[in-house]
Formats: sequence, structure tokens, C-alpha cells
Amino acid sequence: MMELQRLNLKNKLTCLLENCKSLRELKQIHAHITTPPHLFTTDRCFLISRLIFFCTVSQSGSLTYANAVFRFVPRKTLFIYNSMIRAYASRILDPTSFQPLILYKQMLFDDITPDCITFPFVLKHCVNRVDEFVGRSVHAHVVKFGFLSDVFVQNSLISLYSQCGSVGIARKVFDEMSNRDIVSWNSMVIGCLRNGELDMALELFRRMKKRNIITWNSIITGFVQGGRPKEALEFFYEMQISGDDMVSPDKMTIASVISACASLGAVDQGKWVHDYLNRSGMECDMVIATALVDMYGKCGSVSRALDVFKAMKNKDVLAWTAMVSAFALNGNGREAFELLLDMEEAGVRPNAVTFTALLSACAHSGIIEIGRRCFDVMRHAYHIEPQIQHYACMVDILGRAGLFDEAEGLIRSMPMEPDVFVWGALLGGCQMHRNFQLGEKVARHLISLEPLNHAFYVNLCDIYAKAGRFDHVKEIRALMKEKGIEKTVPGCSMIEVDGVVHEFSVRDSPQVLMTEIKHVLTSLSDEMGRRVNMIPSLE
Repeated sequence: MMELQRLNLKNKLTCLLENCKSLRELKQIHAHITTPPHLFTTDRCFLISRLIFFCTVSQSGSLTYANAVFRFVPRKTLFIYNSMIRAYASRILDPTSFQPLILYKQMLFDDITPDCITFPFVLKHCVNRVDEFVGRSVHAHVVKFGFLSDVFVQNSLISLYSQCGSVGIARKVFDEMSNRDIVSWNSMVIGCLRNGELDMALELFRRMKKRNIITWNSIITGFVQGGRPKEALEFFYEMQISGDDMVSPDKMTIASVISACASLGAVDQGKWVHDYLNRSGMECDMVIATALVDMYGKCGSVSRALDVFKAMKNKDVLAWTAMVSAFALNGNGREAFELLLDMEEAGVRPNAVTFTALLSACAHSGIIEIGRRCFDVMRHAYHIEPQIQHYACMVDILGRAGLFDEAEGLIRSMPMEPDVFVWGALLGGCQMHRNFQLGEKVARHLISLEPLNHAFYVNLCDIYAKAGRFDHVKEIRALMKEKGIEKTVPGCSMIEVDGVVHEFSVRDSPQVLMTEIKHVLTSLSDEMGRRVNMIPSLE
């Protein structure tokens, strides 16, 4: 009878823990666990371990309470240690904490052997801390305790070394795996992309027999962020014709593809993606709508950007800033400033990026007074201290207007050391207004800041050439040759015809370049022919 009563109580308390809704209920259950005299010690240990687990994983629980209970458990088990390590390792908001490592060390002192659950969470904590040194020590323990062939542990090691920038070690772990799952492949691909190893990521991607949405999103986003947006678009189209019904574009895919279109200035493909979004019934949330505003703005279609912006129900500061940037990129400075006033009326507080866009708009539009006003409003009304990019924009405004004394005075008043962008903005104004004396001084200062940057030598040569000082041009070119400095980045132009992006580079051979130009001209001719045929006859 007593045995049955004990089992019933144990089962009842276990059930109560699983259905607990609040910390208050949890404390009541805890009291029931500790008070009944007929519960065995093993029963109490089991229930306490479940209670700690509940505290660490449930929203109704409390890590502080779990830690208090943990300290008074006389005989801690592997399950309890794993629960606590998992809880602390998952707290990404506090990566500086050593608590998971302290618990792991305490577990070893208690002569408890870690298992395949322990190591992934300890390694996750090392990933959050970006701590390769400690991670290598944990890796040694993985080998020592015989878990090197466990796929979950190996995946965690790949994430660790990738996050810490040691892609070579991550690849070695990957290559030595006898059994890989899709997480292994995705982790390695993502690690390569994060560290700029785009070609290695592509090689792994092509070898994958099975891909999921994480794979496709990673490769598309990685190539967009890695400066290869044209290939990112090709991946998107490949994804659609892959024939895998289980994989379909999600919001992240669409946002990345829109970003690729923005980078390329491919407005036709951007429109297609926008139409696809509407046809698919996918929700156009704040992130996607903001990406659309940014894309249309960068492609020069301000009216479309404004249409998307106006259709947004709840606009955050990023959405407002994207629209301000769209005006800025297209020289609509007054409209950008009016949008700031609308933003204030809507109760949205602009941030430092918003004012960078506003000042950039003023620079492109040549409206000096509004630029000065924005600079003052930022400091005095919003208490945003100007950063170096704001000073660069303001110097650009003054330099374009030929106000060199004011621009130099602003540079001297900067609380930080002016960088190449600030001096570059002033140099641009000098070249525009043919102020060769100041331009020479600024260009030589830029060369002293970055002696290996070919662009500053080229700018100085340009200043001397326009001033008719050709002996100095020869002198600078000889200096470049002596230092082995040459223009390494090829000139590149792109044009979109019928939704296809054509790219021209000075590295192309004349034959290749002429063939590509003929193809584009033929496409343009066909397009003009179609449009002419659409015009009604006057006869």
C-alpha cells in the first residue's frame, strides 16, 4: 500500500511539474517534494532534477531559483549538470559569464563523466564568447572522453572554429567526419561564408546531395554580403528550378534577393521579385518592405520606393531611414528633409544613420542651409553626437559649395582625428572647383595616411594634369612605379537589359568586350522594335 502511494505521489508531482504555469506553482511543488516522509531519496533526487530542468527551459521557470536549488542538492547527477550548463550557455545576452565553464569544471571534480549532451553546450558557450583558446581545451576533452566521432559534438566544433575565424581547422574537422548530416554541411558552408571564403563555400555547396532552406538562404545571403550579388541571384533562380517541393523561398530569401537587386541596380529583376512576393501570398513584413524601399531607391525608382513606403502600416526608424536614403541617392534633398519632419510628427526618433542619409541628401542636392540645419538639429534637438561619417558628409556639402575655409574650420574643430573619408570629401570639392593649391595639399596628406592606396596618387596626378604641371605628373607616376603601386581594381560597368544584368570590365579582352556589347545592342534593338510595333498605326 505504501509502495503504491509513493509511486502515485511521484507520478503526480512529475505531472504537476510538466504542467506548471508559474514560479509560484513551482515553489509549491518544490515544497511537496521535500516534505512527504514516505518518498525515497532516489525519488526526491529524480523530482529535484526534473524541477531544475523545468526552471532552466521553461518560460515560467527562473534560472536564479534553479541555481539556488542546485546549490543544495547533495548528490548532483549528470542530468542536473547538463540542465544547468545548457541554461547558462543559452544566455547569449551575457557571453562574458564563465558560469558554464565553472559548472563543467565542478562536474569533473565531482567525478562525473561528461557525455554527448554536455559538450555541445560547453562548446556553444565558447562560440558565444568567441573563445578559441578555451574551445581547444574542450576539444581535447572531447578526444579524451571518446566523443570525437559524435556528429553533434563535431558540428559544435565546426561552429566554434568557424566563429573564431579558424576556417582551416573547421574544414579539417569536417573532412575527418565519417558521418555528416545536413547540419554539418550547413555549418561548414556558413563558416566559409562568414570568413569570406566564398569559393570554398561554393565548392561545398555543389557537393551537397541534400539542401534545405537554411542552405539556400546561407549561400544567397553570403554571396550578397560578399560582394557577388549577380551569383546570388543565379542561386535564387536555381533554387526555384531545383524541383525540391520541400524547399521554397521564405522571407529571408526574398530580403536577400531584393538586396542583391539593389546592389546590381537591377530594377526589372527587383520588380519581378516584388511581384513574386505578391503572387506567393507571403506577408510583406517590415524587413522585406524596408528592403524594397532600399532597392527601388538604389535603382533610381523613387516613386516606387515611396509607394512601398506609404503602404507600410507601422514604420520603424529603419523604414524611415531607408526612404530618406532613397531621396538622398537621387538628389532629392528637400524631400528628404520634409520626410524628417513627417518622421517627427509620427513620433519616430531618428538615429545617427538617419542623419547620415539626410546630410548625404543635402550634399547631392547642393542645399547648404538645410545641411547646416540638419547638423545642428542632430546635436541640439536629438543630442546625437556627430560621428566621423557626419563630419565627412558636412565637409562634402561645404566642399561642393566651394566653402573651403568653412570646411577646413570644421575639420579643425572635429573631436576625433579626421580619416580618409573626411579628407577625401574635401579633395572632391577641390577637384570640382579647380582649387589646385588646396587639392595638392590634401592629396599629399591622404598619401601620407595610406601610402599604398593607388587612388590618392591617381587623384594627385589628375590635379597636376588639370593645372598643367605635367612634370609633377611624371614625378608621381615614377614614384608609383618605384613603390610598385598600380591600379589593382578594374573598372566595371553593368547594364540591365530584359531583366539580364550584363557586366563589362577593363580586364575583358577586346574580342570578349565587343561580343558582349554587340549582344547588348542587339537586345536593345529588339526591345525598341517591339515597342515601335506596339504603337498604333496613324493610317
